Amino acid sequence: MFNCGFGWGGFGFGAGGTGMWITQILFWGLLIGVVVFLIKGMKGHGNSGAVNNDSSRTLAILERRYAKGEIGKSEFEEKKRDLGY
Repeated sequence: MFNCGFGWGGFGFGAGGTGMWITQILFWGLLIGVVVFLIKGMKGHGNSGAVNNDSSRTLAILERRYAKGEIGKSEFEEKKRDLGY
């Protein structure tokens, strides 16, 4: 029969048609893009960097206070131990 261009067969979505290739490329490209986006999102929002940054900043403040003589050696060592250093 004559195909008037209506239906899946008229747009190249038949077995091995051009439309099917384009659809598969778009599907896999979208799927890979979503996976990459999620992986980058998980890496960028981890708390480990923020905790280390806050902890090192706290240690720097503690060292500065010790150097100025605001706290003694025993208090410095105790607070340093509390910070995990």
